Amino acid sequence: MAKSVPSKEPKQKRKKKSVSKKKPSGGEEITSRLRIRVRAYESKILDLSVKQIMDTALRYDAKVEGPIPLPTEKKIYTVNRAAFVYKNAREQFEMRIHKRLIDIINPTPKVIESLTNLSLPSGVNIDVKMF
Repeated sequence: MAKSVPSKEPKQKRKKKSVSKKKPSGGEEITSRLRIRVRAYESKILDLSVKQIMDTALRYDAKVEGPIPLPTEKKIYTVNRAAFVYKNAREQFEMRIHKRLIDIINPTPKVIESLTNLSLPSGVNIDVKMF
């Protein structure tokens, strides 16, 4: 059997990707982005409030990405049905938290003000980040 001899050619280095702002389909650069995370226990109320946010943003000609559905978070609780004899009898309850993500690209002050004054139903939690 013959041994393979490693070649003395230099290894090719991978080119590092330059970190640059993405260009959306319109051709304009992204300078700022408003990321809105919406959470609720009921998916119907969540979808209605997301639609309301989208309509408000589109009314002021803002470029919107989403809504992007995020994974549903489940919290499961197990409770004993009886205290003493029937220890093996248990009940399980679960809470589901539905989530959506909306990105508004290059928001104008009018868009931000209109989203601030928006009244949404109770049970809907909103996190807003600007970067």
